[in-house]
Amino acid sequence: MRFGKYLKVAFANRWNLLAVVGGAVFALISPSPDVLLPIVAAGELAYLGLIASHPKFQAYVEAQEAKETRAASSESVQQTLDRITSSLPKELLDRFVALRTRCRELQQIAAEIQQTGNAEVHVPLEHFQIAGLDRLLWIHLRLLFTQYALNRFLNQTSEQQIQADIKRLEVRLAELPKDATGDQQQRVRKALEDNLQTSRDRLANLQRACDNFDLVKLEIDRLENKIRSLSELAVNRQEPDYISGQVDQVAASMLETENTMNELRFVTGLDGVEEAPSLLEGDIVPRPRVKQLN
Repeated sequence: MRFGKYLKVAFANRWNLLAVVGGAVFALISPSPDVLLPIVAAGELAYLGLIASHPKFQAYVEAQEAKETRAASSESVQQTLDRITSSLPKELLDRFVALRTRCRELQQIAAEIQQTGNAEVHVPLEHFQIAGLDRLLWIHLRLLFTQYALNRFLNQTSEQQIQADIKRLEVRLAELPKDATGDQQQRVRKALEDNLQTSRDRLANLQRACDNFDLVKLEIDRLENKIRSLSELAVNRQEPDYISGQVDQVAASMLETENTMNELRFVTGLDGVEEAPSLLEGDIVPRPRVKQLN
């Protein structure tokens, strides 16, 4: 399967296509096309087999494919970032910006310490550590958006109304004759049963949102404290491997939280995006709505 992919890429190369077309045209206009055309075809097959099986060409194809995948993923992540920053109320977005600013200030302190210290000491907050903090900041930002979306959902959804709908539908179903066989009555029963199940699903979603609302707020506080601690650690402890391990431990401890956010997609509409955008070093232009969080 993979070899077929390499053959396809090798054949679609513009220089190869030019050579094949040129060779075929030359063979057709020559006095002996029946001899030259098979030679051109054999040469093309030999070329494709040689190129497609070459490790360097295969590595090039895989690298290009990975690059395209990353580009598509980056575009999707950027769209999600734009949606979050333009939707979050000001106080929640300010909360994220303050945490990000704190990390950047500590990053600057670490750089200044490095400039005045031993030149042989590794620079704190190296690129792989920044990537780890970016991931944690990304989880933090998505948690803030989850809190905001849950708050809106809970404010706009009435548990009493859903329960009243369930009771009303149960009463109507109970009033239908149990031994009814008419098509019209069967259709009515099916419609009521479907509506009742939908209402029960809505109530279950609402209860799940209520259960997770306080949990999300606690997780935001926990993660903020962890991120501050890691940033301070990068300044005070000149051990990049240790710091990186601590970042990974915190990220691993957030797996259950990320699973919870994925389960709440029916409220947030956020996909389970794995790649984190550049939040610590990149520029973020917040465009918050005027509406505030209640």
